[in-house]
Amino acid sequence: MERYEQMKMGERGVWVSIFAYLSLSIVKIIIGSMTFSQALIADGVNNATDIIGSVAVLIGLKVARKPPDENHPYGHYRAETIASLIASLIMVAVGVQVLVQAVGSLSDEKMVSPDLSAAWIAMFGALLMYLVYRYNSKLARTINSQAVMASAKDNLSDVWVSIGTAVGIIGSQFGLAWLDPLAASLVGILICKTGWDIFWEAAHNLTDGFDKERLNDFRDTIEPVAGVEEVKEIKARVHGSNVLVDVVILVDPRLNVVESHEISEEIEKRMRRKYNVNNVHVHIEPTEVQSK
Repeated sequence: MERYEQMKMGERGVWVSIFAYLSLSIVKIIIGSMTFSQALIADGVNNATDIIGSVAVLIGLKVARKPPDENHPYGHYRAETIASLIASLIMVAVGVQVLVQAVGSLSDEKMVSPDLSAAWIAMFGALLMYLVYRYNSKLARTINSQAVMASAKDNLSDVWVSIGTAVGIIGSQFGLAWLDPLAASLVGILICKTGWDIFWEAAHNLTDGFDKERLNDFRDTIEPVAGVEEVKEIKARVHGSNVLVDVVILVDPRLNVVESHEISEEIEKRMRRKYNVNNVHVHIEPTEVQSK
């Protein structure tokens, strides 16, 4: 499957999230207002915010599908990472807003325990978002999409948010009305935590950070290739949902151009087959250069 087709599949997963968020946000905010549940309203606001984040991811995937041009010879794949970064900032901003409102509600002397029906709405939302999370996480692994995986992580955080909301509402039925705004506060904290995690990963990738253990795995895959006497240097960086690898290998100086080219092709084939890495730049040096 071509990379552009994979990203188009990723857009389908984001649309699933958008429809789920839109439905749940409307229901939760309306029911939360009717049942006087601060936690359920906060949960609904969280889902409404997720719509904005999902739209950002969707735009990023569409831009990333654009073919290379004279200003972007490597393509537009990093638009995925930028979309994840924007979505994370939106999540943190709304998480802070929810947290501030919830903490303010804790000081309200006229707190009223919400109706129990609000808890059932929250549990239904948790179940629905868990199904969406399973769909998107499987899709993200299949197409190797950073943006869709970020969306899936957001889906999972929504599951825990809704469960926490339900627990707070149920607890408030036992004369502990403060549990509802407390649950809303926890919702705000979880939103901020998820947003920060996504932001950190996106920022790390945009600054060409790369996991050292994964780089060692690449080295271990290349070294056994017939004709490779040593991996002199290897570097990699994330380019959207792709990985760009630069490797310098030492070979027998008596090899001709065709034999050296065959070694390069074998390295590219192994990296593609084992890690789905399609961009490997192999620089070949004779072993005698290393000894000078």
